[in-house]
Amino acid sequence: MEMIDPKDVKAGDEVYVIYNNPHTPTVANIRPAEIVQHPKDPNALALFLNETFHVIEDNDALFASEKAAEQAFNDHYS
Repeated sequence: MEMIDPKDVKAGDEVYVIYNNPHTPTVANIRPAEIVQHPKDPNALALFLNETFHVIEDNDALFASEKAAEQAFNDHYS
């Protein structure tokens, strides 16, 4: 799989994530996201997903391609 270490991203990178719907925990899908400058911390980056900023955690699964995210999704949810 083409997972990206969250420590290796930079602003402007496009990544793919497996996003769990917070309103329906049993629903997950693959979403594109962008790595951006954190709006409140100039020394940090954030994940911009669904028009919302998310703090990037060390254990976040970020993928370089949609295909890699699909493979991980199928491995995990099948």
